Amino acid sequence: MVGARVTQSSTRNRGRRDGATHRDAIGAAVARVAEPWLHRLLDRIDAGLAEGAIAATLPGGIQRRLGGRAPGPEAVVVIRSWRALWRLATGGSAGWYEAWAAGEWTSPDPVPLFDLFVRNRATLGNTGRAGGVGRIVKRVWHWLQRNSRTGSRRNIAYHYDLGNDFYAPWLDASMTYSSALFAPGVTSLAEGQAAKLAAVLERTGTVPGDRILEIGCGWGSFAELAARGGRQMHGITAGLQGATVGLTDYRDVSGTFDAVASIEMVEAVGQDYWPAYLETIARALKPGGRAAIQYIAIDDAIFDAYARNVDFIQAYVFPGGMLLSESRFRAIAEAQGLRWTDQLNFGADYAETLKQWREAFDAAVAEGRLPGEFDSHFIDLWRYYLMYCEGGFRGGGIHVAQVTLIKN
Repeated sequence: MVGARVTQSSTRNRGRRDGATHRDAIGAAVARVAEPWLHRLLDRIDAGLAEGAIAATLPGGIQRRLGGRAPGPEAVVVIRSWRALWRLATGGSAGWYEAWAAGEWTSPDPVPLFDLFVRNRATLGNTGRAGGVGRIVKRVWHWLQRNSRTGSRRNIAYHYDLGNDFYAPWLDASMTYSSALFAPGVTSLAEGQAAKLAAVLERTGTVPGDRILEIGCGWGSFAELAARGGRQMHGITAGLQGATVGLTDYRDVSGTFDAVASIEMVEAVGQDYWPAYLETIARALKPGGRAAIQYIAIDDAIFDAYARNVDFIQAYVFPGGMLLSESRFRAIAEAQGLRWTDQLNFGADYAETLKQWREAFDAAVAEGRLPGEFDSHFIDLWRYYLMYCEGGFRGGGIHVAQVTLIKN
């Protein structure tokens, strides 16, 4: 897919789309007419910020402070065009990204802003989520990207098949693309990733000679660790460039294993397929066998609102993706005869992982170490993605966890 990447970066809406000038002009005119209503949107954001504050500069240089009622992150935002707020109101987080890509708002550090919106999720309610026809259109599009057998391979390739040359300059040497675990005294990304992999292996309860099924292998860092420890590894993935594991859909797994490992793969499954994913794990495990799962979940209190919309990540980075509702996922697991034990939440560690990834990413960009076929819009999209995710974990509305599922 290397030769097609530049074309895909535009046809898949990575970065600002070509041919948008006319639509931008119309949108700007509409936003000017809607300016009084957009001031009311700012009033709702102001009222919804129970913690932290936003120092906003509005078009025309007007200064306004939103929130500030209680300690919390302090965000600085310059809104250059009223259309930025129009996009936020009609397109939610995807529209807010489009406004940023179009230069309609800027910030010296967007992470506190993303943190604020997540931290104040209960009091902000649906402020900042897509509404009206735009939401319906995005939901239909997202449904078309669902993770059927063919859709799953397509969606995984969309995100991961950018090639090792893209990921290697900013991941650690093990090419581990999931949250590190920063145990006390651990500060480097490489050490944190090693600690995470070791924790997953320990959860499997296996010994040399045991068979482990890994669902979603990435670049194989866990499989390498387990194999060095004498385990017999069988890895499957929906399709990954350069992988040496079996290209098998998880629904087609056969055989029985002593343990299962799956690290941040379930987010690519989608809510409709959680039962199939967990049924596969239950079927593959021997009685008493253990599954070590690392997953990303969103606050159950806002899951329904999240699921009704299509956010920035689903629209621009990972089509078909869906964070877990922990309570719903757990209920399905237990219905499959899988006992949920020893849950460990470490969302703050993911925020630190993303910060270190972004610092390495920015260094790779500055030093020209990323492949030349990725244009500036695509690079900016990925920088925004890393900041957006970091803010989400810092705000506490999403978290990463490890859990052990034991087959009854």
